[in-house]
Amino acid sequence: MSDDSDAFDLDRRAVRASFDRASADYEAAAVLQARVADELLERLDTFDFRPDTVLDLGAGPGRATAVLKRKYRSALVIALDLAPGMLQEARRHQRLFHRFQRVCADASRLPFADASVDVIFSSLMLQWCDLDTTFAEAQRVLKPTGFFAFSTFGPDTLKELRASWAEVDDYHHVHQFMDMHDVGDALVRAGLVEPVLDVERMRLTYANVMGLMRDLKTIGAHNLTAGRAKGLTGKSRLEKMVSAYEAFRQDDRLPATYEIIYGAAWGAAGRRGARAVDGEVRISPGDIRRRVTP
Repeated sequence: MSDDSDAFDLDRRAVRASFDRASADYEAAAVLQARVADELLERLDTFDFRPDTVLDLGAGPGRATAVLKRKYRSALVIALDLAPGMLQEARRHQRLFHRFQRVCADASRLPFADASVDVIFSSLMLQWCDLDTTFAEAQRVLKPTGFFAFSTFGPDTLKELRASWAEVDDYHHVHQFMDMHDVGDALVRAGLVEPVLDVERMRLTYANVMGLMRDLKTIGAHNLTAGRAKGLTGKSRLEKMVSAYEAFRQDDRLPATYEIIYGAAWGAAGRRGARAVDGEVRISPGDIRRRVTP
């Protein structure tokens, strides 16, 4: 198969269908996703925001949305997701006095007015989108003094699985993830200002590679690129991939690496135009940097 960049284009219908099917079991299996969301939520605590409108972009089953609503009780908090099943699951996180709105829509075509959102939060969703289109929409709906906080996966994510499949054939079995510098460039192209990005690497371990693949399928995060093999994977090819993965075994466990990119940016006015608290903006985005961990 040729190494055509079109092979990495995402099938949006497949993305929606995959996460719709995964919605009922997603939250129980998405341990890493929950940890990353918690880190991103903690970073918001650095700021004394008093938003009127908060958008959870790619909210999934609404766990983080509920935290955002408790954090910003007087704000209109919106959970937006492409998959209807995820928003159905999000109802479980609703509380009588902490209710949030649920909207089924595509992040590349947000159904909101220009300059209508104060804070956009998006955890591990952007890897399923065209960044230029999605960042442009985020910039459009974000108020000039608004704030955008997000996380996404970097190119080292699932590097062991990618390398193992490369021993089998030339199809793209693992999603292509963007480099941190490319993400930063996309933010600038979209007109979002003063971007800050940093990277953390996390590693999960498994007794066998099938455990990893089951987890990916359970949360709907299997390969959905145009260059994926369209037929069933034959037993011999699967066995060859499993054998190749064994080269990574350490201490009787198989690692699965995840590269997490955390990002933050402001609307067109930047932080200098942000609403001050007690006459000053207390913290700049640069103060929420994290070191890259090995």
